[in-house]
Amino acid sequence: MWVLAVILIVALLIPVAAILLDSPLGRSVARRLDGGAGAVGGAAGPTPELRDLQRKVEVLETEIEDLTRSLAGMRDEVQFMQRLLEDPHRKKPTS
Repeated sequence: MWVLAVILIVALLIPVAAILLDSPLGRSVARRLDGGAGAVGGAAGPTPELRDLQRKVEVLETEIEDLTRSLAGMRDEVQFMQRLLEDPHRKKPTS
């Protein structure tokens, strides 16, 4: 019984982990880990201006991703509305 419960939990956690890793939060954690590993190597860190530009680029990339998702949703809504307007005499299901 416990084995089945563990298998079920692992099976349910796999998609959750994939969603979290692909989210903006997961990407920012990955960027911080990647940036932290470079600083340990002994190389001089980026200048404050460069860090500021990197932060701005990350913010812009996140906003572009959000806008792309929003645009895709709006495109779906427009297609739905077009289908409704193209066939106004379509029979509605009766209950």
